[in-house]
Amino acid sequence: MEIWINPACSKCRAATAALDEAGVEYTVRRYLDDPPTAEEFAAVLTRLNLDPWHAVRLNEPAAAALRDLPRDEPHRQDWIEAMVANPILIQRPIITTDDNTTAIARDPETLARLLNQ
Repeated sequence: MEIWINPACSKCRAATAALDEAGVEYTVRRYLDDPPTAEEFAAVLTRLNLDPWHAVRLNEPAAAALRDLPRDEPHRQDWIEAMVANPILIQRPIITTDDNTTAIARDPETLARLLNQ
């Protein structure tokens, strides 16, 4: 299992605490320090079954440049490239289980579902 986190994020801390409490072995990726490549992020989005504009943190100052970018397939790669260039824009925490199930685990229900697989 792998979890992408920002250690300053309370939801990320809650997720790692839940994984620790469950005794699950996992790898931490501090995605701000070790940003995903465009290919890695595109693969995560595929596993999430999401378009990049559904996994963006629009409340971040760096998102200002994306507000006018069309949310359509021709601009999908532009979104991905902007998000990996500014990884603070990527929703978190993202957990990928050993069977490649991937979820943005911002709520206890999603965490529980991942832990019960």
